[in-house]
Amino acid sequence: MTHDVKIPAALASECGGARHLHVDLPEDATLADLLDAVAATHPRLARRLRDESGRLRRFVNVYIGDDESRRLQGLATPLAGKEIQILPSIAGG
Repeated sequence: MTHDVKIPAALASECGGARHLHVDLPEDATLADLLDAVAATHPRLARRLRDESGRLRRFVNVYIGDDESRRLQGLATPLAGKEIQILPSIAGG
């Protein structure tokens, strides 16, 4: 199953300027599986998304469908054919 991952402009430079990634995974894939596949092809992007222990960085939000992954099952969240969108948190004053 191919998953379409929307990449924000702020992170597009980490994956060759792409704003969408198409990732082929089994039907029962989880968010962790998706991030592993992204890391294999775009290691610079992967370092911006996960820390050294493999957890999502606190300023990175990944939406699966309409829900933020931390409110679901975190990295164990099944993708189930839903749209995936990566959004870095924005702070400032």
